[in-house]
Amino acid sequence: MSVIKKLAGQTAVYGLSSIIGRFLNYLLVPLYTYTFSPEQYGVVIEFYAYVVVLQIILTYGMETGFFRFSQKNIDKNTVFSTVLTSVFSTSSIFLFLIFIFSSSVSTFIGYPNNRDYVLIFSLILAVDVFTSIFFARLRQQNKAFKFAIIKVINIAVNIALNLFFLILCPYLYEKGINFIEYIYNAAYGVGYIFISNLIATILVLIIFIPDLFKIKIKFDFHIWKQILIYSLPLLITGLTGAVNEMADRILIKYWTVVPEGTENATEYVLYQLGIYGANAKLAVIMMLFVQAFKYAAEPFFFSYHKNKDSYDAFANVMKYYIIFSFLMFLAVMMNLDFVKYFINKTYFEGLNVVLPLFLSRLLVGVFFVLSFWYKLNDVTKYGIIIFSTGAIITLSLNYFLIPKYGYIGAAWTNFAAYFVMVVFSFIWSRKYMKIKYDYFKIFLYTAIPLGLYLITDFINLSNIYLKLIINNFLILLYIIFIFKNENITLSSLKTIFNKK
Repeated sequence: MSVIKKLAGQTAVYGLSSIIGRFLNYLLVPLYTYTFSPEQYGVVIEFYAYVVVLQIILTYGMETGFFRFSQKNIDKNTVFSTVLTSVFSTSSIFLFLIFIFSSSVSTFIGYPNNRDYVLIFSLILAVDVFTSIFFARLRQQNKAFKFAIIKVINIAVNIALNLFFLILCPYLYEKGINFIEYIYNAAYGVGYIFISNLIATILVLIIFIPDLFKIKIKFDFHIWKQILIYSLPLLITGLTGAVNEMADRILIKYWTVVPEGTENATEYVLYQLGIYGANAKLAVIMMLFVQAFKYAAEPFFFSYHKNKDSYDAFANVMKYYIIFSFLMFLAVMMNLDFVKYFINKTYFEGLNVVLPLFLSRLLVGVFFVLSFWYKLNDVTKYGIIIFSTGAIITLSLNYFLIPKYGYIGAAWTNFAAYFVMVVFSFIWSRKYMKIKYDYFKIFLYTAIPLGLYLITDFINLSNIYLKLIINNFLILLYIIFIFKNENITLSSLKTIFNKK
């Protein structure tokens, strides 16, 4: 249990930057949806979908490779320096090629008049990928607080710049303040979201510069080759995973059927994408928890798997992940009548995608815990098969469902893909890691929350305030049930946040 407390404590610390910090960033969603129309916001959703895919390609599994080889009897500084040099080199080549062919790229993705968007995002990607290795090193060294502080600074600057460009500048412009015309152009619109991101990303690079000068650059070709052989399969799994996560954002633009008589087909599909992307943000709270959990769990699994009680610890990790993730599910879904006001009512027509997307993000965490059987046993080929299966399901179902059902078809496709991946990973894991999960409790902590949500959703009281009171009372009863069933006390909870 002490191991679980340590992991939970690290997850809580990483959560300061991932959950709490990004929750502040999440508060930009109402700013965007109240400032921009769905078709304008659709541009933002599309570009960030490209970023997720390209980020996987440009890191090519080196973060996980760094964790893996840092645990072996190899000099950690040499491993870090080798990985950093490799990522810097490939990112520089990417940046060089984009700058040469930026006009062709912008035309290819349907933005011939916005070459600047492509240039901005290429810079964001190159810098972000490079600094990701520094963040990986902080996680490997268990420097959770430094990690959290830098992440929070990045988020705070991004938020401040968004507020500056989207609220203060328009206000000063309308008041006729002359100097504002030198730094602000009202017609640039969503471009200021991208500029804000770029400046915040460069600031993170500046923060890491002192650490960079402390490093003795040493590139070991032999170690690099070993890491690359280990990491390249993870590139494929990461890329197919990105397809599962972000393909819907891109495919909605190209596979949505435009009704006859629509004056502007491009605006129509971007409108659909904007509606989908905004409502997907309501499920992002689950993904923030999963991300914080992954930051803490990845180095934990790699460092602890050789211990005698590792299988028991991994089983407990799964159980407690299920408990906390479904508590978040209830908190959001049973308060959706309140949560939905984070976005403009113009976007409310897409609220029916929140349920499948929230469940799919919950499954991402389940799959993450299960997936360590092939990482720890160096059989990453199974990961390729599983992720590829998910990608095939994603592309196939979207091909049939998006033209017929629009973005709701994309949402349920996302859930179906992760569900199949979880099933496949569990079945194959029994060959390598026969972990004795507490199946009864896992079923219990899954069925009760889903049952509570379905019952309250079916009853659907007309009085919203009464509905919220009843729903949250049921959540409280469920929390009490968990405490009693797991013998959790307030004193044990306090130790989770103890630095030790």
